[in-house]
Amino acid sequence: MEKIRLCFATNNSHKLDEVRAMLPSQFEIVSLRDIQCFDELPENQRTIEGNALEKARFIFDKFGIDCFADDTGLEVESLGGEPGVDTAHYAGPERDADKNMALLLANLEDKVNRNARFKTVFSLFWHGEMYHFEGLVPGRIGLEKKGDQGFGYDPIFIPDGFSQTFAELGTDIKNRLSHRAAATRQLAAFLAG
Repeated sequence: MEKIRLCFATNNSHKLDEVRAMLPSQFEIVSLRDIQCFDELPENQRTIEGNALEKARFIFDKFGIDCFADDTGLEVESLGGEPGVDTAHYAGPERDADKNMALLLANLEDKVNRNARFKTVFSLFWHGEMYHFEGLVPGRIGLEKKGDQGFGYDPIFIPDGFSQTFAELGTDIKNRLSHRAAATRQLAAFLAG
């Protein structure tokens, strides 16, 4: 059977591996690099949903290829949803995960409520129509970094029902639980249907 080409609007190898492993085998998931897109994707919206849609629309409009884009944020209850849409560049434009985690831990120093959630939204352009899929993982922010697996805020995020961070739990468990996995399962079910 000939594979169906679908662009995931990212060059992040972690995200690509996670999503490729979960989508139906008849899909060939290609990256931005694979379609020769070297543009900086726009992220000018103030919501996670808005950014996912803006990125997918940009690729669809410019390349005319069926595609999906994601945006993910970490929302901390006692910080009014911060860092939210600014998750990747919370501590500055260089998108340094260690600095982002350090700033978040500092901002939570005097807070009792450390409840947080990861949220991923996929926006899919498929045969000229647009669809959205959302995944959420509730949890809390730990007191310090723990674990060496994963990326981003994984060393400080403890998902509900666990006492270890995503970075301690490892890729297999994270992929089963994660916000991206939840959104990807919805996307996979839609594409398989």
